[in-house]
Amino acid sequence: MKALDIAEVAKRSGVPASTLRYYEERGLIESIGRRGLRRLFEPGVLQRLALIALGRAAGFSLEEIAQMFAPDGRPRIDRDALAAKADELDATIRRLGAMRDGLRHAAACPAPSHMECPNFRRLLGAAASGAIRAPEKRGP
Repeated sequence: MKALDIAEVAKRSGVPASTLRYYEERGLIESIGRRGLRRLFEPGVLQRLALIALGRAAGFSLEEIAQMFAPDGRPRIDRDALAAKADELDATIRRLGAMRDGLRHAAACPAPSHMECPNFRRLLGAAASGAIRAPEKRGP
């Protein structure tokens, strides 16, 4: 199979070259050499990048994703980690659903002001207690 240079990998995968270099630095992917100044990759890197993208979309950190690959580069996905992440997503879905419902109520609430609405005041209390917080930002 023909090696792909970094520009071709970026084009086919949709992953910017800067991110590819970062992933290589972190040990998530590995180049097989260079053509001039351009890194070269085996075609299998595209599947690996797809697995990384899937893991990121599911909320796994790069460290967690790195552990999902054996030293030889083959996937070694821990089913318990997948189940735990699914449970975490379920909790997030419930929290976001409750927030959505509260916002819809606040938008249509007949109370003269939001501060007079018991549902809105419950939302404020939840925010004050830390039960509601902004989502955490992820890295590249």
